[in-house]
Amino acid sequence: MHWLKILTPLCAASLLTVAAPFALAQNSGDAVLLDMQKAFRSRNQAALTQLLPQAAGHPLEPWAAYWELKNRLETASPDEIQGFLNRYAGTYQEDRLRNDWLLLLGKQRDWSTFSQVYPRFRMRDDKSVTCYALLADALQGRGAPNVGPQVRDLWMAQKDADDGCTTAASQLYASKLISDADVWRRARVATEGNRQKAARDAVAIVAPEAADQVAQVFASPAKYLAGQSKARGRERKELALLALIRMAASDPDAAATQIEGGWGAQLNGEERNWAWAVAGKQAASKLSPDANSYFGKVRRNEDLNDDLLGWKARAALRAGDWKAVRRAIDAMGPERTDPTWAYWKARAMLAGRPNAEERAEARQLLEDTAGHGSFYEQLALEEIGQRIGVPPAPAPLTAQEKAAARSNPSLNRGLYAISIGLRSEGVREWNYATNLHQPGGMDDRELYAAADLACERQVWDRCINTSERTKTFADWKQRFPMPYHDTVL
Repeated sequence: MHWLKILTPLCAASLLTVAAPFALAQNSGDAVLLDMQKAFRSRNQAALTQLLPQAAGHPLEPWAAYWELKNRLETASPDEIQGFLNRYAGTYQEDRLRNDWLLLLGKQRDWSTFSQVYPRFRMRDDKSVTCYALLADALQGRGAPNVGPQVRDLWMAQKDADDGCTTAASQLYASKLISDADVWRRARVATEGNRQKAARDAVAIVAPEAADQVAQVFASPAKYLAGQSKARGRERKELALLALIRMAASDPDAAATQIEGGWGAQLNGEERNWAWAVAGKQAASKLSPDANSYFGKVRRNEDLNDDLLGWKARAALRAGDWKAVRRAIDAMGPERTDPTWAYWKARAMLAGRPNAEERAEARQLLEDTAGHGSFYEQLALEEIGQRIGVPPAPAPLTAQEKAAARSNPSLNRGLYAISIGLRSEGVREWNYATNLHQPGGMDDRELYAAADLACERQVWDRCINTSERTKTFADWKQRFPMPYHDTVL
């Protein structure tokens, strides 16, 4: 009976939480917005045009206007687009439409207009737009000295195929600012991620005559390898490597057999190291005891990217191979400074019989990593003999700080959208306000106040997510709210 007393109000609260958006959406203005969202998702331009006047004056009017114009952006005139940007200046919807327009201008190769619009783009979080911007500057003689590496890194970071970074990479490859190795590596990563179009796009840049073979590699890697008895030239070797990568995704042991059975001898050292590393990664993801031995066949860690090196370190940890752990982490690039790998490098240095210099370096790594934030920061804290505790609470919010959050238009629109059932739109607008509206996003006190507003409105995901973004302090009560504390206890 005691549990019934606890669960009954909890269930009731849950039902009210679910039902609230629908209850709040019963007035005509909210219903118009919900209907417009449905029309936008179904690309019903007639309905959008008909409903738009009814959204005038509604708190979410910028969303209504955005949906109506975005749906016909390709046929809208520049003056009409600029009119929207002026009318809703400073809003998320203004910059969201600018983002969409920049993507369209890039696809149309209208670099002159693109270069005029881009400087006013605030969010700067779209890799495709950034690639277009770098390409536009390069084509107009304003390219940065490191434009090749910048585009390469953005392209590598994209999971799916896109026009922006693929076009920029293709142009810069033609200008010899991106290398063959860079393009083939993009094809490898895309192949491992089972993204055939992205892999084909990369191969089409470096070996256009071989692009059609990518489909064969994906359809049946074993059959493809069987039909390539000898791989001569870089193109055929790289395609064989793509087939080994695809095979490893489903059967790492079969891929290892192929590498040992002859394909390894036909690949060069870098290609062979990559093949063994992918087999090791896939084996490690399946908790295979062979993972560390596959990684052990990699002769040069520097041939691998940080993702493969991370998996090599994990496999070595599972096998208790501390020397391999340390070597893998030492070969990493930017990932090496992550608290996870800083902690494990220190542990690897302390394993076995470290000398005084190694002990001192490991201690320094642990001290630099230790903190109350992430899991590995806390492990490092414990490793140096300090207790894991709750960090001191920050100074209470002032009335002015709370008032600033309550008067923020984007925060209010985000909460309103969530309250009537437009959760996706509300979350996007909230995140824009906290992270993207101003360069670098809100400072810690502003984030603290925004989180307080979300907690007050009982929008718990925004409350927790925003609170977790503060860097110089942490309010544990805010990050771990207990709305049902009194009911349960």
